[in-house]
Amino acid sequence: MKEGINPDQVAAYLQEHPEFFELHSDMMANLFIPHPHGGRAIPISERQVLTLRDKNRLLEAKLAELIRFGEQNDSISEKLHRLTVALIAAPDAPAAIHVTRYHLREDFAVPHVELRLWSPAVPASGGEPSVEYSPISEEACVFADSLTQPYISARAMFDSASWFGADGELLHSFAYIPLRGRQAFGLLTLASEDPQRFYPEMGTLYLKRLGDTVAAALGRSLAG
Repeated sequence: MKEGINPDQVAAYLQEHPEFFELHSDMMANLFIPHPHGGRAIPISERQVLTLRDKNRLLEAKLAELIRFGEQNDSISEKLHRLTVALIAAPDAPAAIHVTRYHLREDFAVPHVELRLWSPAVPASGGEPSVEYSPISEEACVFADSLTQPYISARAMFDSASWFGADGELLHSFAYIPLRGRQAFGLLTLASEDPQRFYPEMGTLYLKRLGDTVAAALGRSLAG
């Protein structure tokens, strides 16, 4: 290469002067470059075909990944729909809690589910609250009230490991979902022995929708 001309300048020239390839078509036909997957030289046209094949394989893999994600999202949406319908049909707060636990364990296959409520709401009738409120530390209440989105953790926050009894020491992934009205009145906690069941990089859109749905059902039941 002529002194003072670098590869970037050559590339820029060719991009700015595409007619070069037409004017020098004979040279292009006889130009050989290294094979991308071996040491032999091949015509530049063959190299272009190989490049297109590699790009095609990458696009096919990306498309397959998008299809897989779409199928997973469809499945999650259907499960959340079933839970929502069941919560609408629940006649009272205990039934809504039972429905939530059942669907998360049986339909979503979450191995460990714990739902804690506090700040009892007095029913409109003036009677006693319809559910037994769970003991929870002040730190856990403050933590729940600070959450605006579900929180994913590889370890139990505050005293929450004890909520799962003897299984608490075996759990390695947690999803904490605040149940909110004007402020947090509960915390839905999902847990698993599998460290990859809930992980920090995962999306929390469906967990947020789950929390909103359960909170709305319980808030309605506890207030009425």
